[in-house]
Amino acid sequence: MRSGEQSGRDVLTRSVRGQARRVGLGAALGCVHQLGEALVPVLIGVVIDQAVAGQDAGRLALWLVVLAGMYVALSWSFRLGARAGERGAEEAAHTLRLAIVRRVLDARGGAEEGRLPGELANVATEDAKRVGAVNMALMSGMWAVAGMTASAVWLLLTSVPLGLIVLLGTPVLLWLGHLLSKPLERRSEAEQDRAAHASGVAADLVAGLRVLKGLGAQQAAVERYRRTSRASLAATLRAARAESWQTGLVLALTGGFIALIALVGGRLALDGSLTLGQLVSAVGLALFLLGPLETFAWVNAELAQGRASAARVAEVLAAAPAVVGGQAPVPDPVRGELRLRGVRLGGPDGVDLDLSAGRLTGIAVTDPASAEALLRCLGRETDPESGSVELDGVPLTRLDPAGLRAAVLVAAHDAVLFDGSLAANVTPEAESRGGPAENAEAGGTADEAADPRTERAMAAAHADEVARSLPHGAATGVGEGGRSLSGGQRQRVLLARALRAEPPVLVVHDPTTAVDAVTEARIAEGLREIRRGRTTVVVTNSPALLAVADRVVLLDGGRVGAEGTHAELVQADATYRTAVLA
Repeated sequence: MRSGEQSGRDVLTRSVRGQARRVGLGAALGCVHQLGEALVPVLIGVVIDQAVAGQDAGRLALWLVVLAGMYVALSWSFRLGARAGERGAEEAAHTLRLAIVRRVLDARGGAEEGRLPGELANVATEDAKRVGAVNMALMSGMWAVAGMTASAVWLLLTSVPLGLIVLLGTPVLLWLGHLLSKPLERRSEAEQDRAAHASGVAADLVAGLRVLKGLGAQQAAVERYRRTSRASLAATLRAARAESWQTGLVLALTGGFIALIALVGGRLALDGSLTLGQLVSAVGLALFLLGPLETFAWVNAELAQGRASAARVAEVLAAAPAVVGGQAPVPDPVRGELRLRGVRLGGPDGVDLDLSAGRLTGIAVTDPASAEALLRCLGRETDPESGSVELDGVPLTRLDPAGLRAAVLVAAHDAVLFDGSLAANVTPEAESRGGPAENAEAGGTADEAADPRTERAMAAAHADEVARSLPHGAATGVGEGGRSLSGGQRQRVLLARALRAEPPVLVVHDPTTAVDAVTEARIAEGLREIRRGRTTVVVTNSPALLAVADRVVLLDGGRVGAEGTHAELVQADATYRTAVLA
C-alpha cells in the first residue's frame, strides 16, 4: 500500500513539474510585469522632482512617453504571463484527469472500491482542477515575491527604515497567512468529500430512477438526497466561512502593514529626509504592495485547497488493485479451455470443473451467490479464496489482466448501456465512423450501415427486432443507461454487444430473464448457432438456454452437484428439477 501511495504522489508531482517550463516562462514574464509595476511609482516620483517641481515641459513630455512605453510593456507581459500560467494549470489538470481515468479503467480494478461513480467523477474534475491550479498559484506567488523584492530594494535605496519594514514585515505576514490557511485546508477537504458524496448519491439515484418509480419510493429517494445535499451545503458554508475569515484577517494585517509604511514615510518627509517625489513614490509603492500581499493571501488559499484535493486524488491513484496483475501473454491462439481446481464459491468445498473448448456449457445454480462468485473469478474481478482458475492450462493469475479480458469476456446481466444510438452500443466504433447516425440524418436506414458481424450478432440476440421497432432503427438513441428501452429490449442489446465482440471465450449470465418464452427459445437457438465451435458458458436457470447446451453443470451449495445434458438431469436429479423447473 505504501508503494501505491508513493506512486500516487509521484503522479501528482509529475503533473505539476511537467508544466515547469511553461510556468517558468509565465513566472519570468510575470516578474517583468511586477518589476515594471513597482517601477511606475518610482518614475512618477522622478517626474515630480525633475519635471513638475522644476516646471520643465520638455522633461515632462519625455517622462510621459517613458511611462506610456512602460504601460505597453506591462500590458503585454501580464497578458503573455497569465496565458502561460493558465495553460500550465489546465494542462496539469488534464494530465491528472487522464491518470485518474487510466487508474479507474485499469484491468486490475480496485479504484472504484468503496466509491460511488459520482465521487470518482468529482475527483477527476473538481479535485484535478484544484490541483492543476497550484501551477497558477505558484507562478502568482513568484510574481508577488518579485514585486515585494523590487519595492523593498527601492525603499532601501531611498530610506533604510522603509526598506527594513518591508524586508522584515513580509516574512511575518507570509507566516501568519500560512497559519490562517490551516483551518481552510481542513474544511476544504471536508467540503470536497461531502460534494463528491452528494454527486455520487445523485448519480446513483438517477441511474435507478425507473426502479424507484416502480417501487413508489421517489419520496424516500428525495429525502435521502436532501440530507446528503444539506450536509454538502453545510460543509461548503464552513469552508466559505474559513476562507472569508482567512481573507479578512490577511487583508486586515496587510492594511496595517501598508499604513505603517505610509506613516513612517510621512514622518521622514516632514523632517526633510525624503523629497516630495520620493514621498509620492513611497506612498505609491505602499499602495502597490497591496497587490502582492493580496496575491499571497490568494496563493495561501489556493495551496490549502490544492493540498486537500491532492490528498483525494492521491488516494484514488494509490488504490490497491483488486487483483495482482500477471505479465504473461494470453496463449495464442486461444483454444478456450477453462479449468477450475479447488475454487471455493461460497460453499465449504472447492469446485473442480472442466469447461471444454469449443462447446456450449450451461451452469445452473441453487444459490445466486455461487453464480456471482463464479463470474467474478472467470472475469478476474477477484481471485478465488483458494484454488486456481486456468485458461488453456495457464493460471489466470499469471496472465496480463487486459489481455485476459479480451480473451474471456464475461457479460453480466446488469451491464450498462451508454447514452447514444443502439448501433453504437452494439458496435462502439459505429459512433466514431458515424455510420448509422449519418444514414438516419440522410433519410437512410440503420441496416445500410450495419456490417455483417453486427447483423449476425443482432439477429442471434433478436436485437434486430428491437431496432425495427424504433423510429430510426439502430440509429435511434437509447438514452442514458438505455432508459428508453424496456428490460427485455435492453437484455437483447446487451447480448448482441457481447456476441458482436466475438471473444474466444464468452461467459453470459441470465441473458433472457426479461423476455417472453418464444423469444427466449429463439435467442437460445441463435446463441448456439453463432457460437458454434467456440467456448461459451451460460450461467442461468433458464430451461430454454440449458436445453441447447452441450453439457450442463449444477452448482449446489458451492460445489458440483450433478453433470449431464439438460434432459438427463431433468429426469435423474430432483435438485436440478427444483432449481430449473420450479
